[in-house]
Amino acid sequence: MKKYITEFIGTFFLVLTIGLAVNGGVGIMAPLVIGSSLMIMIYAGGHISGGHYNPAVTLAVFIRGRITSDEVLKYMISQVAAAIFAALAVKCLDSGIMPHDAATNPNVLKALLAELLGTFALAYVVLNVATAKANAGNSYFGLAIGFTVMVMVYILGPFSGGAFNPAVAIGISIMKMAAWQDIWIYIVGCFGGAAIAAIVFKINNPEDN
Repeated sequence: MKKYITEFIGTFFLVLTIGLAVNGGVGIMAPLVIGSSLMIMIYAGGHISGGHYNPAVTLAVFIRGRITSDEVLKYMISQVAAAIFAALAVKCLDSGIMPHDAATNPNVLKALLAELLGTFALAYVVLNVATAKANAGNSYFGLAIGFTVMVMVYILGPFSGGAFNPAVAIGISIMKMAAWQDIWIYIVGCFGGAAIAAIVFKINNPEDN
């Protein structure tokens, strides 16, 4: 099951990034942001599922003999399901006029979802690249974590300001870059996303104490 959860998460964030980067204000940076999204999810999940996030890649890996006939369809189902959920998330976030002052006057539901998703992605990558036994001693965890913040700020920042960190939320509120009455959005979204990421990590890595 952990392989399919990992494929779902990686494919979800890849498709989410594609939808928001192409439809949003990323412009010519879209290919870099999309490629970076794939990179960080491979860093985070490669040691669990191989980091396919693509039914065509899964087919190639199956023909190569690296996954079984029992696994190949389950991989593809998880990837397609993730793409559907990501498309729905993009429609939810991208509906209506995107606010230009997302930090100081956010749409509450969109901002909350953005902070939840962004912090989940950040905590998910941190736990997998910096704390997992399977990745012990790696030299890329800083790159993966830094690029995760970059990708999430590009695609989700327009909806919430892109804090993904309660301490950052307090700092930007003091600096009047965000409104104090909205601090709960960052507290709930950030801690909620981090908690969900930790639960997913423990499900996927039950032996990693």
